Amino acid sequence: QVQVVESGGGSAQPGGSLRLSCAASGNILAIYDMRWYRLAPGNQRELVAGITSDENTHYIDSVKGRFTISRDDAKKSVYLQMNSLKPEDTAVYSCYADIRHLDGYRVVYWGQGTQVTVSS
Repeated sequence: QVQVVESGGGSAQPGGSLRLSCAASGNILAIYDMRWYRLAPGNQRELVAGITSDENTHYIDSVKGRFTISRDDAKKSVYLQMNSLKPEDTAVYSCYADIRHLDGYRVVYWGQGTQVTVSS
């Protein structure tokens, strides 16, 4: 079994920072792409940032220069450092992990989602 668990969400003031974490555990052979998505009420779900197994990164334009995605394969984790937060960053942030099981099968997992609220 594989479990993906997020942490680090909460509230911040505009201009503040939060760091989201997502840790995978279980019968994992390898982890390929890891991503952060977000969904705000009335909006479509959007890919915020992604990182490949060789650490190539991608960011949606609205967070470039403010957010940084990173991974620690020893800890089977992905992080999203969120700086210079804006109210429009308010959303539920979800972690995505593309995982190969020990039995060889490859499956995408999602974290439970964590709320980020940016307001004064």
